Amino acid sequence: MNVATSIPTDITPEGTDYDTVTRVIAMLTEDYREQPSLESLARRLGQSPTQLQKVFTRWAGLSPKAFLQAITLDHAKRLLRQEDLPLLETSIEIGLSGPSRLHDLFVTHEAMSPGEWKARGAGLTIRYGFHPSPFGTALVMVTERGLAGLAFADSGEEHASFEDMASRWPNAIYLEDSAATARYAARIFDPDRWSAEEPLRIFLIGSDFQVRVWQTLLKIPLGKATTYSKIAENIGQPTASRAVGAAVGRNPISFVVPCHRALGKAGDLTGYHWGLTRKRAILGWEAGKA
Repeated sequence: MNVATSIPTDITPEGTDYDTVTRVIAMLTEDYREQPSLESLARRLGQSPTQLQKVFTRWAGLSPKAFLQAITLDHAKRLLRQEDLPLLETSIEIGLSGPSRLHDLFVTHEAMSPGEWKARGAGLTIRYGFHPSPFGTALVMVTERGLAGLAFADSGEEHASFEDMASRWPNAIYLEDSAATARYAARIFDPDRWSAEEPLRIFLIGSDFQVRVWQTLLKIPLGKATTYSKIAENIGQPTASRAVGAAVGRNPISFVVPCHRALGKAGDLTGYHWGLTRKRAILGWEAGKA
């Protein structure tokens, strides 16, 4: 899970708020196996749960519960991948009641199950194909769950584009199958086939924070744009503009999840994974369709 933090500029490290936050971080880091509640943390500090929640969230950018979940998830990842522990033993080791709670933790914060995360795509078949689009060659990647990836490539850069996308699921089985991806490509770039009644099935791969950013992008109307700071406000993280920018840059389903509609604070056309020229072209094309 990605965690974005920001320290308020009107508070100095010498203040009691800073002491409170550092003590909470230490307790959560050392005692995460006990999964301490907000109430238990507040009792140990002699504060009210409401005040503790407010202070910690203001300093850390997320609640004590969310911070604890991030720590727990990091330890689970280490046990699953580096130490190759089974799901049951991992659940017990990190203080959860069983694999079902571990599953919930991963699905909530990683948009995938712990087994899928540990496998890094092993057992997952991704079909891909290259298709012409209004913005150059489009790389379309699909699974049985729906569209998983959409990227662009200039002439001669198709292989690099594929390698960039495949690195997200390094252990998946990749099959070049233009016949399977052609119907997705045809629908994606044909506005006459866009229908709210028949939405395109997509399979988002990312952390909880990233998925919330991408879901916010989906709400930006055709022909419109917004800023990273406004996206941060919409997801309840007003100080996380830089983290939002990073999440926008990691969007795996370009165009469909319209990361090109995200601009800098002053409305500048900031970095786009597939090139600023392409970003300008997409925005211009959409303006003509709106």
